Amino acid sequence: MKGDNKKNQYRVNEQIRVREVRIVGDDIESAVVPIKKALQMAEDMGVDLVEISPNANPPVCRLIDYSKFLYQQKKKAKEMKAKQVKMEVKEIKFGPQTAEADYNFKLRHAKEFIADGNKVKAYVFFKGRSILFKEQGEVLLLRLANDMEEVAKVENMPVLEGKRMSIMLAPKKPAQPKKQQPKPDKSRGGKDDKAAQKNDAPADTTEQSDNLEDSPANNEQ
Repeated sequence: MKGDNKKNQYRVNEQIRVREVRIVGDDIESAVVPIKKALQMAEDMGVDLVEISPNANPPVCRLIDYSKFLYQQKKKAKEMKAKQVKMEVKEIKFGPQTAEADYNFKLRHAKEFIADGNKVKAYVFFKGRSILFKEQGEVLLLRLANDMEEVAKVENMPVLEGKRMSIMLAPKKPAQPKKQQPKPDKSRGGKDDKAAQKNDAPADTTEQSDNLEDSPANNEQ
């Protein structure tokens, strides 16, 4: 049944009931011809007339073997699906009074998660009476968002749900490459005009974790 539905999404040969169509195909010059002529051309070539753009004016039809056409469409859909990036949500846990060293450690991992195309859900867990420090938790999450401003955007501001206050960060769209600057004119002389290019710092190779938590010392709040 699924195969039949796939085939029926395109009109073929005598199913195409219009006065004229635009024909395209391999080694065929695009042209608008009466439907009878298009069907005769398909018969002479031993192929099918497949309507690929029914909403065009006139509709566009391809001269091709229908089985081959369906195979090409299936292959193209499979390739597109393979290219799609699967975005995951990585969680990072803080305490309301996280130490500076732990904060920097988790900030680095959050940037790595974002660089890999994942979202980051950072949250502060309030244990027991530490709920009294919820303002500090909010400040910490806003600080994280600010420190990641160049690579991530905030999808929602800090929100308190039970004993957890969370914020969601998502990757920003990649920046457009800058236009290359013209080379300096040597005839005008000047080694001073040459700008030194700085190499990017090497990527941190620290092993990643999907759920980063505070050290035991910092969780005892």
